Amino acid sequence: MRDVAALAGVSAKTVSRVFNDDPHVRPETKERVDSALRELSYVPNTLATTFRSGRAPVIGVAVPDIADPFFGAIAKAIETLAAQHDMSVVITSLGDDGTREPRIVQSLLRQALSGLIIAPLSHDQSYLGSWTDRTPLVFVDRQPTGVLADSFTEDDHAGAHQATTHLVGHGHVRIGFVGDDASIPTTSGRLAGYRAALDEAGIEADDDLVALGAFDRASAAAACTALAGLADGPTALFSSNARATMSLVPLIRTGGLTVAGFGDFPMADMLTPAITVVDQDPAALGTLAAQRVLDRLAHPQRRYRRRTVLPVRLVERESCRSRAPRG
Repeated sequence: MRDVAALAGVSAKTVSRVFNDDPHVRPETKERVDSALRELSYVPNTLATTFRSGRAPVIGVAVPDIADPFFGAIAKAIETLAAQHDMSVVITSLGDDGTREPRIVQSLLRQALSGLIIAPLSHDQSYLGSWTDRTPLVFVDRQPTGVLADSFTEDDHAGAHQATTHLVGHGHVRIGFVGDDASIPTTSGRLAGYRAALDEAGIEADDDLVALGAFDRASAAAACTALAGLADGPTALFSSNARATMSLVPLIRTGGLTVAGFGDFPMADMLTPAITVVDQDPAALGTLAAQRVLDRLAHPQRRYRRRTVLPVRLVERESCRSRAPRG
């Protein structure tokens, strides 16, 4: 940078201002600096910048499974906004074992990140307490426990309530619930919304119709098989996450099962029948989370709302059918 400054006849600070597109630099000065930059093939030293600021121009992203379309869409939105601010993104999958979360996340944080966006697995994030004053932490999809941090989540209760009410409106009384783990805040909120909708409709909740443990395609299929084996099984299902819903596609096509799922996924609208879903808008979650990291970096003393809950909406498609009378 000193060589560029000497060639252009300006200070090193002016070179930095030009490189960072400072609008207050005079056009003729900017042209001299740009010419010197091109002549010397100058590129900034990111490592040196990290040493000066104590941060790498990188946002860390930790989600349960990057292959999950929902979390993949969040990560893509974060990458898009980060790139607009000349920042990189490093992504890690936490898996399905919450006990591994602290080790994975803290290993990521030790890379001197500019910020971390996390969809947590474990039930306690107090291990992040020592990081809150050093690194902007933003939670998506699930709120933090044991630590004060920003969060952007969706209205799980309202979405499940809306989808279940929709199934009731189609004449279904025996409505099953398929989910992963009731101790996960998203699942517990959706289970509560499902039960509230049944109660409002005057339908007694039946715990036999609640199938948990649907963490992947195989376990979701097993949960659905268990429901189908009941003497008085469900005529419709509410699936509490996109992974479980995708595993139901064969049952929807061959068995005529009525399904509404929480979370849209690629080609859900192209299937036969197309799947009715509660749309969470993961791109909005990712964009808002990334913007909050940038805002915290630019204005570390400014106060922001810690918790933001985004609304969801029901997208009705062909997989919800009216209840056929028993013959």
